Amino acid sequence: MGSRFGEEGRKLSYGTYLKIPELLSLQDGLSHEHDELLFIVAHQVYELWFKVVLHELEAARANIDRDDLFFARHHLRRVHVIERLLVEQIDVLETMSPQDFLAFRSQLAPASGFQSVQFREIEFLSGSKDAKYLARLEATPEEMLRLQRRLDEPSLADAFHALVDRHGAPTLLEIFHDRERHGDLFDLCEELLDHDEAFAHWRARHVLMVERQIGSKTGTGGSSGAQYLRTTLGKRFYPDLWEVRSQL
Repeated sequence: MGSRFGEEGRKLSYGTYLKIPELLSLQDGLSHEHDELLFIVAHQVYELWFKVVLHELEAARANIDRDDLFFARHHLRRVHVIERLLVEQIDVLETMSPQDFLAFRSQLAPASGFQSVQFREIEFLSGSKDAKYLARLEATPEEMLRLQRRLDEPSLADAFHALVDRHGAPTLLEIFHDRERHGDLFDLCEELLDHDEAFAHWRARHVLMVERQIGSKTGTGGSSGAQYLRTTLGKRFYPDLWEVRSQL
């Protein structure tokens, strides 16, 4: 009887392929509080999903550059689904009471979600570039190089505008009014807006979670906490795609 698929040599297992032992060794907390494990895992999962989002946004940009709008939209749809998951994950964090979080929060300082390099990379790659963040992040030299590269390279917004130019430079209003002629461009506009809107939902939901956990306390990184986060709620990656709605 022949061996079944995958059994030849048996050099790989689920655990070794996914490096499960290494992965499960990365949740060392700073306290003995019960809910610190939940806090660490949730934020590590965010960073893993951020890595996938960056991977998909890069692929979407590359396909836009090649005029392959079918696959560009495919990658953006995947980003949108992941972002919905990021919003839903906040429900898990909110199973912590404020008292449970405050039991270990003081030990986190000065670490802060503000310092997430991948979060800034997503912003820069999507189209919202702000060089002032480079001076405010406590990042490694390698991370600073990554962020500078994101600032210097074309964003998804840049790729989209270059695509429109290659298609005869119709205005956004023309694209929206003549979907029969510009259907692919219109569909891409909507996928980009889905990404923008989902990220805005995450920002808003995150503010509510912070207010629920710490009220008006300052952030562990020294920011004004929820007060600062509320100032970011108006950020948009593609403001022109929002503005065109007012012109229809």
